[in-house]
Amino acid sequence: MASTFYNFKANTLQGKEMSMEEFKGKTVLVVNTASQCGLTPQYEGLEKLYEKYKDDGLVILGFPCNQFGNQEPGDEKSISEGCLVNYGVTFPMFSKVDVNGDTAHPLFKYLKSKLGGLLGSKIKWNFTKFLIDDQGRPVKRFAPITKPEALEKDIVKLLRKKI
Repeated sequence: MASTFYNFKANTLQGKEMSMEEFKGKTVLVVNTASQCGLTPQYEGLEKLYEKYKDDGLVILGFPCNQFGNQEPGDEKSISEGCLVNYGVTFPMFSKVDVNGDTAHPLFKYLKSKLGGLLGSKIKWNFTKFLIDDQGRPVKRFAPITKPEALEKDIVKLLRKKI
């Protein structure tokens, strides 16, 4: 298993492989997302956080996942269009991944091993959030029901070092 967040790669919604190393020195929020979930309106709050703090070093990475209630059934094109049209998402979005089980994306295996949750290392539902500091260290995990605005104080603490 890779030793730091920066050792991982994932494919963007556009099919381009991206290394997490591109986010070195940034505060990163990794979120497993879904387009047809009761929590989907969190995209709006995530986008507001991103707009407010991206110039200070925040990046949000969205990873669509269809493992919870079949709430992300679409392909990359429909996911991309839904995020943009419905919520104006401008932060990086990645191709659909699994976050639990044998087929879980290695990045999520790593994050769960570093920050276990209520169900041990399993992710309970869409919109579980992992906050990573500017050194690539996972520092905090947030439950799916935790609204993006509730993350702001933790994000600001990590950004303060740079603001």
